[in-house]
Amino acid sequence: MAERVVAYASWAWLIVGLAANQVAQSAIHVNSQAVLLTTLTIFFPMLLLRLALAAWLYPERRRGLLLLLAAVLAWSLGSMSVNAESAVTRPHFPAPAEWLFLASYLGMAGYLMLDVDRRQQRQTRGWLDIAVICGATSCVASLLLVTPIQLASGQEGVPLLLALIYPLADMVLALAVFGQWLLQARSDRRKSVMLVIAFTLLACADSGFALQASARTYDFANASNALWGGAFALLVAAACRPPQSLIRKVPKAAGTAVLVSAGVVATAVLMIRPDESLAYYTLPPALLTMVTVAWRMGLALKDANRATEAFALSRTDDLTKLPNRRAVRVRLEDGLQDHKPLALMLLDLDGFKEINDGLGHHVGDTVLRLVAVRMREAVDPHHMVARLGGDEFAIILAADDEIELLEIAHQVLRDLAKPIAVEGIEISPSGSIGITVALADDPDSGEMLRRADVAMYQAKNAGMGAALYDAELDEFSRSRLQLAEELRKGIADGQIEVWYQPQLDVATMRISGVEALVRWRHPVQGVISPVSFLPAARRAGLMPTLSAVVARQAVRDHHRRLQAGLDLRVAVNCAPTELLSQAFLPQLYAAMDESGVPAEGVVLEVTEDSFLGDPQHTRDVLQDLRSHGVQVSIDDYGTGFSSLTYLRNLPVQELKIDRSLVRNVSADSRSRMIVASTIQLAHALDMRIVAEGVENAADLEVLIEMGIDTVQGYHLASPMPAVEMERWVRDWTPQALTRALHLSAAKMDP
Repeated sequence: MAERVVAYASWAWLIVGLAANQVAQSAIHVNSQAVLLTTLTIFFPMLLLRLALAAWLYPERRRGLLLLLAAVLAWSLGSMSVNAESAVTRPHFPAPAEWLFLASYLGMAGYLMLDVDRRQQRQTRGWLDIAVICGATSCVASLLLVTPIQLASGQEGVPLLLALIYPLADMVLALAVFGQWLLQARSDRRKSVMLVIAFTLLACADSGFALQASARTYDFANASNALWGGAFALLVAAACRPPQSLIRKVPKAAGTAVLVSAGVVATAVLMIRPDESLAYYTLPPALLTMVTVAWRMGLALKDANRATEAFALSRTDDLTKLPNRRAVRVRLEDGLQDHKPLALMLLDLDGFKEINDGLGHHVGDTVLRLVAVRMREAVDPHHMVARLGGDEFAIILAADDEIELLEIAHQVLRDLAKPIAVEGIEISPSGSIGITVALADDPDSGEMLRRADVAMYQAKNAGMGAALYDAELDEFSRSRLQLAEELRKGIADGQIEVWYQPQLDVATMRISGVEALVRWRHPVQGVISPVSFLPAARRAGLMPTLSAVVARQAVRDHHRRLQAGLDLRVAVNCAPTELLSQAFLPQLYAAMDESGVPAEGVVLEVTEDSFLGDPQHTRDVLQDLRSHGVQVSIDDYGTGFSSLTYLRNLPVQELKIDRSLVRNVSADSRSRMIVASTIQLAHALDMRIVAEGVENAADLEVLIEMGIDTVQGYHLASPMPAVEMERWVRDWTPQALTRALHLSAAKMDP
């Protein structure tokens, strides 16, 4: 607020002072220079106060603002000195105060370099640019203006040079601001415009002074004073604007055009060889310009050499001196753009971690260097061999014949397996190679690297040595990644449905419960089975969201069935990660509370592997479930290898025998023994026993004879949408199942 008040006051005082000076010039017995001196004595301190307040408000810009303050102070002291002398006598040009004016221009140039929105990283180069610009400006003034005028008029060159250097310097500073704006060093457009206008006003005022320099006096018109005052007021106003923090564009680097131009001008001045009287003011700026241009060009050449070296190093592996991952990507990108045969092999060393851990990293580094030599020797020179990082290498070939590529890969592995000696120890390296060829629709090199990496792991897992990329074995193929993204959108759009498979209570021959099973109604592919999209959901991290959607829908359907008079337990599947997480169970409890369903009607099915990772945590979770009244069922029982002690120690109400044991239980005696013992174990522990995957009447009859409690499977009913399942349950009668059992027995009886 104080800075704004000072700003308005400075402009007002400038207008009042200029008006009073105009009146004084036309009045008799009134010293207009004294009036002007009084105006300057108040006007410039206001500007200095405003700059000081801005420097206090914006500490990050303090250096530049203080430098401008010093420049304005120097100019004001010089102006007041000249006007104070003019009030007594008419001073001759140049006066001693001229040094203050020259110093003020150096300060203004320094301010322009410091007070920018995007500062250069190397300040030395910025200051050299200022010296080059100032030196070149002096050369231009002496060569094009001062010398011809001096030779024609016979006047001394120094006064004329000083008179002409000011407007030229003003224009150079204005152009410097414009250049900084073009190079994105200044993002505040209004501030840039104000600075350009301020230096343009200074150029106009200084030009008027230069035109009357031949009079060799400081006889200023009131218009010149108005231009000088307005220019400095506008310059200070621009400098006091708040800093611009918004980045709109990336800053650019300046070219060498200015340096070359300055060098040409300085060379021209030195070649002209003026006479002795002109040499005093033409040769020094030319020599200064040549020195600064040479220095600046030397730094530019040094930067270029460093950039070239850094560019080479950026594409070279430090350890093996082979091309690195960046070079591989560039080579692949170029090959894809050329649409020529292109193949990529990725090699990963087997057991390299054991070498590092057992013999030390220095031995491991030696092995990598020797492996690089072997690989380079194993392929033709026109193939690129690179190290991607760690113990992973790449080979890029201009070929697409898969048989040829496999032969090359196996040849590399044979050469690689030859023994190498490292610190007296013989090592025979081995590895796995994944191979892929460029496809017409490859978007970039990243897709080729991904496919080769997948093929390499396929070769490693299968122990094949080398393997071509197989899309059928790629869990992260583009189509499957696209499926995951479509699933993410499908969950958000409500495409997930819950289907139900009925469960039959054998003792009463009534439908006692249903299992909730997820389905995805794809807008194009129709209903998709969970086998097709659950792996993609797991990889994409969608299982927590998907499980929560299924649980909420199952609870809502259960509530609706209760209101319709169908009291059926609903079983909801829960993966180990969701069971042990902190999110799923609270969501399940919230859905039950919202619908108001009794907890005893909800069964949570968990698999045996839920107990392997963290048994104590699992026990706490299951205890929490029982405290809320939710029943717990062990799903896929019989497929794991966990201890049976959890059946005794954990609150489990149901065992669900896996379909792999139930299938063909009527014909497989071993399966029959396992199922019979499991039924006896469950009954002894007071647990309900469920057989899933019942697909024929023979297996159903055997299970009933063994004393199974509940059965579920396609022989009874397939999974159905909620409304269809409810209709099926209302229409179901035990007689249909009895007839199926009798028919099965008749077929088995000889």
